[in-house]
Amino acid sequence: MQILQLHSNFIVFKPIKKEINLAEETKKEEKKIEQVLVLFTAVEKEDNISLVNRAIEELHIFLKNLKVNRILIYPFAHLSNNLAKPRNALKLLKEMEKKAKNKGIETFRAPFGWTKQFTIAIKGHPLAEQSRSYLLAEKKEISKKEEIISKALKAEQKLRSFWHILDSNGSLIPIEDFKFGGYKNLELFSKYEITKARASCEMPPHVTLMKRLEIADYEEGSDPGNIRWYPKGRLIKSLLEQFVTEKMINYGAMEVETPIMYDFKHPSLSDYLNRFPARQYLLNSEDKDLFLRFSACFGQFLMLHDTQFSYKQMPLKVYELTRYSFRREKSGEVCGLRRLRAFTMPDCHAFCTDLDQAKKEFETRFKLSIEVLNEIGLTKEDFEIALRFTKDFYEENKDFVKKFAKSYGKPLLVELWKERFFYFRLKWDANFIDNQKKAAALSTDQIDVENAKRYKISYVNERGEKKHPLILHCSPSGAIERVIYALLEKAHKNQQKGKSPMLPLWLSPTQVRLIPISDDYIENVVELSETIASNAIRVDIDDKASTLPKKVREAEKEWVPYIIVVGPKEVESGTLSVRDRENNRKVEKMKLSELISKIQTKIQNKPFKPLPLPQKLSKRPQFYG
Repeated sequence: MQILQLHSNFIVFKPIKKEINLAEETKKEEKKIEQVLVLFTAVEKEDNISLVNRAIEELHIFLKNLKVNRILIYPFAHLSNNLAKPRNALKLLKEMEKKAKNKGIETFRAPFGWTKQFTIAIKGHPLAEQSRSYLLAEKKEISKKEEIISKALKAEQKLRSFWHILDSNGSLIPIEDFKFGGYKNLELFSKYEITKARASCEMPPHVTLMKRLEIADYEEGSDPGNIRWYPKGRLIKSLLEQFVTEKMINYGAMEVETPIMYDFKHPSLSDYLNRFPARQYLLNSEDKDLFLRFSACFGQFLMLHDTQFSYKQMPLKVYELTRYSFRREKSGEVCGLRRLRAFTMPDCHAFCTDLDQAKKEFETRFKLSIEVLNEIGLTKEDFEIALRFTKDFYEENKDFVKKFAKSYGKPLLVELWKERFFYFRLKWDANFIDNQKKAAALSTDQIDVENAKRYKISYVNERGEKKHPLILHCSPSGAIERVIYALLEKAHKNQQKGKSPMLPLWLSPTQVRLIPISDDYIENVVELSETIASNAIRVDIDDKASTLPKKVREAEKEWVPYIIVVGPKEVESGTLSVRDRENNRKVEKMKLSELISKIQTKIQNKPFKPLPLPQKLSKRPQFYG
């Protein structure tokens, strides 16, 4: 059983639509409950009455400490991918309600089996947001044996941070003194980082979109946070992987490939595990305890340990696209494409002679990463930068930090630590702010001062001496899956503003949709498609037995950038009526050559892959819905 507890000033909710046949009967009326502890609750397959009893006993104690006696049990399936059958779930939720009332707790329960609209105002004290997980005794014992929590992860939970805003003039301002007027996203990001409320309490828009657009979906046959990718999604993912990889090779990085699993007892690796705040997947093979990598660091560092190089080759840059990296994120935090347990991470390390070279490379990679995000389709308005450093680093490098802020031209959130626990002294990350007012890190880079020594990586300096380099850890885009999440969330934001939601043209699975006005024009449309496809443009044909208006609507639902209806006028004149999605679906008259030129200009030098599905829609399977 997974429970997200939110101590709230109020919650307002309204049933909208029945989702299952077993949905409880209720009125579609708005209900408001004030000064209440909201329990977003997911009942799981193995749950039973004993777990309910334990949950209510702990809740009763918590309520006494909180001096609150009012709860709302709110069925919330999104906290788990291991859900009980609806009948069993409803039975246990009713049992929760009964047990709570028997304890003298004023208890409310939201209707089961409905899509509900809600607004919640959470209090600001430290205990206002709590995540609870209840397992059967035998299952809990297994979990204790399997999960090894790194010292860094434990430290991160206790670590005290001092928060500031670094303005574009280089002034470091305590966050409570900064005026956020005109910087709404920065304010939302700051609140998110300071409260560390990672769990999701409603379905993010991108989850609905990734399913409806047949991009990706959950895979119930795997562990939560491992995603299935449909042909359209695989195309988008592949194009992004290719684009980022080409950017890093042009930057001068050497592409390598390393294993996905490592020996837990290897001295360098086990020590590093305790310096990195992530949960691991563990497995056993013969006499070895192994873990699945959560980044490319392990393989690249072991490779560089065996590599001979000197100051003349530095900064030495090594790159890998990890498909996949693994992190056992908490089940309540695993959500859509924002936070996964298996993800594709572009990972580039630069080995530098000293801090001066590292700082110079740090600046170069920052500009490159912002360029990567911009070319993907995410601008400065879509993300906020966090700069994280130790107090001693700031005191020793104030001019560098100020220069960094001025070059970006926009205020940054600063997390300051009095002392260093992690392996880095300086880190930046770009964070996308989504429709739930939550943030997710995309690009990042760090100055690592420990791992060269830990892995015994050395280079030869000008005097022939062996020295340990500084290491920069950069992901120029962040996880590829998270980039897709950001693009879908941005599309939803645009739709809220009255714009047509769409993916960037170069990532759209279908770039041009041809619709013959009748079967008599199929051959004409096929000829057009051949010319378009020969110019590296993805084009398909709606040849299904359906009405013309419905075909246009279907193309709109698929976010097709250019829709062309072909009939006698188009065939005779050679002039096409092109519906342009980006231009508010405006219909523009143009020759085929003009359309091709327009698309090629917009796409420029982006990677290209052919259509991932049969060209004729009548030949395609339906993957979702």
